Amino acid sequence: MRTYRADLHIHTVLSPCGSLEMSPRRIVDAAIEKCLDVIAITDHNSTHQCSEVVRVGTEKGLWVIGGAEVNTREEVHGIALFENLELLQQFQLYLDKWLPNIPNKPERFGYQVWVNAAEEILGEEHRLLWSALNQSLDEVIAMVASLGGVFFPAHIDRPVNGILRQLGFIPTDLPIQTVEVLRNDATMDELRLRYRIISNSDAHTPEQIAARTTCLKMEALNFNELRMALGGVNGRLAFVEGRC
Repeated sequence: MRTYRADLHIHTVLSPCGSLEMSPRRIVDAAIEKCLDVIAITDHNSTHQCSEVVRVGTEKGLWVIGGAEVNTREEVHGIALFENLELLQQFQLYLDKWLPNIPNKPERFGYQVWVNAAEEILGEEHRLLWSALNQSLDEVIAMVASLGGVFFPAHIDRPVNGILRQLGFIPTDLPIQTVEVLRNDATMDELRLRYRIISNSDAHTPEQIAARTTCLKMEALNFNELRMALGGVNGRLAFVEGRC
């Protein structure tokens, strides 16, 4: 098996907090420059920018996974990743159904547009993507599973929107195998007994890509191998780069 370098939490220009520099081509170029083998596009509550980044990545030999950073009713952030664009489209319908109709204020929160490889605007989301879906954490996880996707709580140790800060604990019956952290230190040792610990950049600018990375020990670059690595199944592993 080979170990691949991954950054599974990257925002684009579509996220209201994303830099205008986070276009498909600039993201892919930055990832290749930083020797990543795989990246995941995870805008807030939207998958609309994924297809263009996937296309550019395919052209340049980079595996790009489409997904979203979902904000649940509990204000917990989680990463949902999917195998192909058809499944992403189905998940987008789910996001559209449950995202509240709260108008975005671009002058305050930032524009929410998605673009093509030439950085031409293809569309704009007028609802505020930072809003919490009218769906619980359990309901989001169940929906992701029904589409064959993978889910892990994002930046669990962050002061805002991390599950440890929002709920105070991780429910033991939550069907997850992996959690994402910002700091992979001794404070995570107890959780390390229950979960795979990974870390990703949560990049909002090209410079932030690969600031934190996950290593994936897998047979090949495909979604089933990713699923096994995140679950620690059949010798596959996912771990913070520099620590197994």
